[in-house]
Amino acid sequence: MDWTALWLSFRLAGLTVLALLPIGLLLGRWLAFGEMRGRSVIEALILLPLVLPPTVLGYYLLVAFGAASPLGQAWQSVAGQPLAFSFEGLLLASILFNLPFAVQPTQRGFETVGADLRDAAACSGLSAWQSFLRVELPLAWPGVLTASVLCFAHTLGEFGIVLMVGGAIPGETKTIAIAIYDRVQAFDDAAAGRMAAVLLVLSLATIALTLALSRHLGRRRA
Repeated sequence: MDWTALWLSFRLAGLTVLALLPIGLLLGRWLAFGEMRGRSVIEALILLPLVLPPTVLGYYLLVAFGAASPLGQAWQSVAGQPLAFSFEGLLLASILFNLPFAVQPTQRGFETVGADLRDAAACSGLSAWQSFLRVELPLAWPGVLTASVLCFAHTLGEFGIVLMVGGAIPGETKTIAIAIYDRVQAFDDAAAGRMAAVLLVLSLATIALTLALSRHLGRRRA
């Protein structure tokens, strides 16, 4: 069992969720309540990682993070190290790739909050921020929770983006999915099977916990 790779995967997944939580709340609420032109285009761009092959997205991100790109050069001048094939670059790629998993469930959660409830909150003297914290967020919380768990579980098992942008640097970019691939390539089926089983159990447990919490929150809301 490659515990270093497993810990790195947990670290990457946790930081991805923390970074995407405010982004998902902002974009999800805006798409749920906002009326704007070009909304379909914005939603299509957010959903693009779902249909785009990971190797294609990974290639474009690798080019964008490379030493010849403005972003790569700016990062190199500030951090003193390349953005591609680093944990920071891998984290940024993970955030972009998981964006639809953060936004879509959150948006659906906010869409359950009726306009009458928001109007009632405004009539009660609540500010927009108070209405968000006391009315909207508690009602949309199952969607937010689902988004967080989906991002976490998806990051744990992601392979294509990790391989393209991060490579397989031990302790830096070699996640558990890459470690499984390496063991298969080395014909070490026993080690690959153990790591795959651990990943399967963790994913199932995470999803089961989310469903249980969502049902509990749904009963409390009812």
